[in-house]
Amino acid sequence: MRLAVFGATGATGKRLIELALAAGNNVVAFARNTSRIGQGQERLLIIQGELTDAAAIERAVNGADAVISLLGPRPRENLKSRPLSMGMKNIIAAMTKCHTRRLIISSTPSAADPNDLPDFRIKVLITIVKSIMRPAYEEILNVARIVRESDTDWTIARVSLLNNKPRSGRVRAGYLGRKQVGTSISRADLAAFLLEQARDTSWVRQAPAISN
Repeated sequence: MRLAVFGATGATGKRLIELALAAGNNVVAFARNTSRIGQGQERLLIIQGELTDAAAIERAVNGADAVISLLGPRPRENLKSRPLSMGMKNIIAAMTKCHTRRLIISSTPSAADPNDLPDFRIKVLITIVKSIMRPAYEEILNVARIVRESDTDWTIARVSLLNNKPRSGRVRAGYLGRKQVGTSISRADLAAFLLEQARDTSWVRQAPAISN
């Protein structure tokens, strides 16, 4: 399987690439700073580009069986121009042009789902994000909306809190307020879940919250 990975230089993105390559997949990693990705690995192609570069994004997506995005707001990043929203629009446009349907993205509970029920702990976390990181909060909502409105076979994996614990192989997926999931997951387990979704159609056009 050929996978196009966006957000490849983050901690979770690096774990995802390692898992994908170890499983025998071909990976195209799209990154602004390619020096942050290990070079010379078999079955790994690195494409340098910005999220505004539609041509570079198309090169990354072309031939992919699935696209996995770990793009998210970065500290001190200027979000006034909506770079993540525009980037996701460019990714989806490239997928349409290249006839690639499977799209998996990571997000947060800020992007609510109709299947969620009230959850006090999550409400507190969202309130904090909304009050002190409003531009990031709005980008999270915009990206999720763009994905939901697309004609792709999308899955939005929503994560509350990330940690660096080792991969446990135990991931719970469900909806908030239903006692189906907790509030934290390791980056290693998140990477494994996202990779599994490239083949697993159980959550197509759904936005489960996931945790350990």
